[in-house]
Amino acid sequence: MTNATVVFAGTPDFALASLQALVDAGVTPVAVLTQPDRPAGRGKKLTASPVKQFALAQNISLWQPATLKGADVFSALSELEPDLLIVAAYGLLLPQAILDVPRLGCLNVHASLLPRWRGAAPIQAAIAHGDVESGVSLMRMEAGLDTGPVFARAPLPIGANETAGELHDRLAILGGELLVDCLSAILAGRLSTIPQNDDEATYAAKIRTSDARLLWSESAIDLHRSVRAYNPVPGARFSYRGEVVKCWQADVVAGGGHPPGRILAADKEGIVVACGEGSLRLTQLQRPGRRRVTAAEFAAQFDLAEGKDGPVRFE
Repeated sequence: MTNATVVFAGTPDFALASLQALVDAGVTPVAVLTQPDRPAGRGKKLTASPVKQFALAQNISLWQPATLKGADVFSALSELEPDLLIVAAYGLLLPQAILDVPRLGCLNVHASLLPRWRGAAPIQAAIAHGDVESGVSLMRMEAGLDTGPVFARAPLPIGANETAGELHDRLAILGGELLVDCLSAILAGRLSTIPQNDDEATYAAKIRTSDARLLWSESAIDLHRSVRAYNPVPGARFSYRGEVVKCWQADVVAGGGHPPGRILAADKEGIVVACGEGSLRLTQLQRPGRRRVTAAEFAAQFDLAEGKDGPVRFE
């Protein structure tokens, strides 16, 4: 496809899709940068990133610096004389000195239609805010947070019940496809960039566990979006009898006028909870340290019927 010298930087599965697309298209990077191995799983065993595993399998030179601010990384990258550094969900800040090394600069595969949802969690933000579409942007990187000019965008509709995990997987594939489609033109200087309109910018901050708490005073529509946005990480949650319960699936149902959090029904179809506006039917739940179960199975573990102490409520 090209004789250009390309370096790739990325870490999770989203990045792997772009790296694999490059290799499949005949563009094997001369080096791959990925984050150091991190503890993962119940045993907290040091685990290689998906990008590292693929690079090793392809016998690509692999670097795992803890930071890019050191002179050693700058020197090693400069010696390669790269034409382009392609970055996808790398997770480390690229200082200006690194941005300036490649002849054509650094290209970022970003999971949003920039300037909407700059930042760390664009996929979750798009779902949580009710966007009807997401997409991928190819951006020339600069010092600001996702502020660089854009080479190309590819939109993707968001399904009415699509989770962040499902959208992530589709955007990852789209990102790899868009990268391969545009790479030759970018390397040849045939594809110009368009500056972002900063007045239209929105920001998607890094997800905190507290962001995933379901506040029953909110509307059922907003809570449904939260359930989808935080599936699979960190999982939308609420409290019941001192336990933090995660909700993995839900849908909006008619009904209202009840105190938020009150359980209105619990049957084989799910557990219906009153919200600030409308009601939410929970259909898949998980107690701490246990497997995911249907809401009907969850209800069978408790007596959710109204008793002498009054209506049952989720907190």
